[in-house]
Amino acid sequence: MAIGDIIVGIDIGTSKVSAVLGEVNNFNQIEIICQASTKCEGIKKGKIINEDKVAEAIAQAIENAEEEANLKINSAYITIPGKYATIVQNSVTKELKDRYSGISVRDVGQAIMQVRDIEVPDGKTIIDIVPNEFVLSDGKVTRDPVGELSANFTLNAQIVLADKDYTRQLAAIFRKAGLEIDGMVPVTLAERNLILDVNELHDNVMLLDIGAGNTDIGVFEGESFVYTNTIPLGGDNITKDIAVVLEISEEEAEKLKKQYGLALKSFIDNDNDIILNTYTGDSKNKIIKSSELIEIIEARIEEIFSLVNKDITNQGIKPKINNVILTGQGITSINKSDVAGKIILNIPVKIATGRLISTVKPSYRSAYSLVRYIAARPFAKTVSSSIDTKSDTNILMTIMERIKEFFYS
Repeated sequence: MAIGDIIVGIDIGTSKVSAVLGEVNNFNQIEIICQASTKCEGIKKGKIINEDKVAEAIAQAIENAEEEANLKINSAYITIPGKYATIVQNSVTKELKDRYSGISVRDVGQAIMQVRDIEVPDGKTIIDIVPNEFVLSDGKVTRDPVGELSANFTLNAQIVLADKDYTRQLAAIFRKAGLEIDGMVPVTLAERNLILDVNELHDNVMLLDIGAGNTDIGVFEGESFVYTNTIPLGGDNITKDIAVVLEISEEEAEKLKKQYGLALKSFIDNDNDIILNTYTGDSKNKIIKSSELIEIIEARIEEIFSLVNKDITNQGIKPKINNVILTGQGITSINKSDVAGKIILNIPVKIATGRLISTVKPSYRSAYSLVRYIAARPFAKTVSSSIDTKSDTNILMTIMERIKEFFYS
């Protein structure tokens, strides 16, 4: 990445669109310029059902970010749900003319271009290349082979494919919002380096992001991204269950979920009385036991984990998973959700404890993770989104810098 690159990341969730602007500083770290979000009503069960509403939400979030940052945003990167992505493992070996001249950036770039030369299935398109490791002729494995002396090297990489129809739909929506798409990244791939701690980054783990309407699955074997998918259930389904069963408003249901959130009825300490203030039945204020509420929560959480378990079992990847890491606003506020997950999945489960998680508001984590992922993309000359400044002075400075690059680079 290049110092000064400004990266715009957008995450389209079931209930909101979040945007984060980050700039690469002199220490090759991301500094947040601004962040903005707005409600989105155009998505249901992970599917875009109203393109205009999604476009309006994106445009509004970007407009809010532009006002705060005093910048004009023309393009952005975007996360996509795992169900629209497919991962293909591929390897290429590149012979070098002179083993004593050292592997160059150009050699690596050529290998990356070669590794993407696969037979792309109908209806799919390549959206990302993830260089996993380089194996030198002496067997040494490295993440960055530049400068190494070797007769050849083998690049092992993941090719990320996306459904072509979905990418076209996103492109059309972004055009309506006045933006171009810089790139698309599966949400769990983007979140990996933010959510996982140092030890988990080298383990075989499943990252589960349980959001408002979706549960995204990402499976990693060490550094390799091996599987992703989406279960169309999340925290909002728990809220709606509570509202329907108890005959109360969704607002009160959400409040009760947060106040009494517990994933397993067996962990209840005191079975307190709860007064339902928006009960629509015969009596004005109905009283229930907290166990009745938690039973509703437990049933939906059990279903979510059961569907995840069925998916990874059918894919044949469950035996490879050593640990499960939970994240997402739809689940982390519910106590003992990790215990419920362990019972159903029969794999150790824990709430994410990555050291950077607490530095970012939950509603912006996916968008911020995307910005960090793009900034850390290896062997890329530039990753900047298309940005114009609204300041006349800065515009002149930018023009002068471009002139200098033209004549002196």
